Amino acid sequence: MKYDSLLDRFLGYVRVNTRSDENSTTTPTTPSQKEFALARGEEMKKYGVTDVHYLDANGYIIGTIPSNMDKPVKKIGFLGHVDTADFNADGINPQIVENYDGKSVIKLGNTDFTLDPAEFPNLKNYAGQTLIHTDGTTLLGADDKSGVTEIMTMAEYLYNHPEIKHGEIRIGFGPDEEIGIGADKFDVPDFNVDFAYTVDGGPLGELEYETFSAAAATVHFQGKNVHPGTAKNQMVNALQLAIDFHNALPEFDRPEKTEKREGFFHLLKLDGTPEEATSSYIIRDHDKAKFEMRKEMVTNIAKMQNEEYGLERVKIDMKDQYYNMAEVIKKDFWIVELAKKAMENLGIKPIIEPVRGGTDGSKISFMGLPTPNLFAGGENMHGRYEFVSLQVMEKAVDTLLEIIRLNNEA
Repeated sequence: MKYDSLLDRFLGYVRVNTRSDENSTTTPTTPSQKEFALARGEEMKKYGVTDVHYLDANGYIIGTIPSNMDKPVKKIGFLGHVDTADFNADGINPQIVENYDGKSVIKLGNTDFTLDPAEFPNLKNYAGQTLIHTDGTTLLGADDKSGVTEIMTMAEYLYNHPEIKHGEIRIGFGPDEEIGIGADKFDVPDFNVDFAYTVDGGPLGELEYETFSAAAATVHFQGKNVHPGTAKNQMVNALQLAIDFHNALPEFDRPEKTEKREGFFHLLKLDGTPEEATSSYIIRDHDKAKFEMRKEMVTNIAKMQNEEYGLERVKIDMKDQYYNMAEVIKKDFWIVELAKKAMENLGIKPIIEPVRGGTDGSKISFMGLPTPNLFAGGENMHGRYEFVSLQVMEKAVDTLLEIIRLNNEA
């Protein structure tokens, strides 16, 4: 179905810089996220959404689409996140290609960067569709402005079509998902639904209930710096310690060499001097036992290095970030089946695969609210090559409306 306001709404949303900041200690981590959320609250009110409120404790804007039925049905929640990833988000200038032929190279603005089907074969899936992409200098922000757009468009459509029967629907938009802390303070009792979905997935048909379990590790290396001319048997180069630590990890357990349910260690950052160095890792695995083994491996490598030098030169700060929500969702699998049936009713082939990442739904599910993830349309997310199809976003709205319809019959 076509939604007249969807494209303009999306273009307006993505032009607002709502990038999160992992170095901030506020909630949200950037003021622009709160401003964007409050603006969405005012927009909600235009479409008959009630009890619109902003929660200072967690940065969420929440609202209710009241039931118009004369019988009780399960209350549904739909969630998106307002922040964008760690890539330039200043001056986002979205570009539009109408009726893309599925084979042409798309030039990204005035830059030398391109979207080339030879490099990005997923472009071939979009012949005949309208694509929105970047100008090559920023990300686009479809993750997750596409999801926010789709949820708001759904709310507007229900407001304009009161003949469509539905139970109570709660919608919410939160901050800081991209830095892994957005749902830490999510208020399940305040949201007050029976089940929910995040609208934060990728291409058409994605339906995800299985994520990585995730940990973050910061490794501190203490060296002993002396003049290199007299360094023999005296110098301990902290940077070399960091290199040796990294080389002790399994060579092929890296993001660029793994797929599907294969876990990895991902080196995000390495800074330092011969005197002191720090490396940052994320640790991922779908299997709980393997996840624990990966964390133990990191600890053991540090222990071996410290034993070699007879001194604690390597220290690790490690914390779990989220867990595989399949542990929770499998107990309420009808929620996945409901979304699957909705897609099939619309002629969309469900793609049910493990997420090589996480969603806010990972944490929210473990808080007691099962929350699988639905497609929102973005491709090549988190960078200059990001794009999204207008038609896929429209089908995402269709899917939300069909889930609501099917819930009336449950």
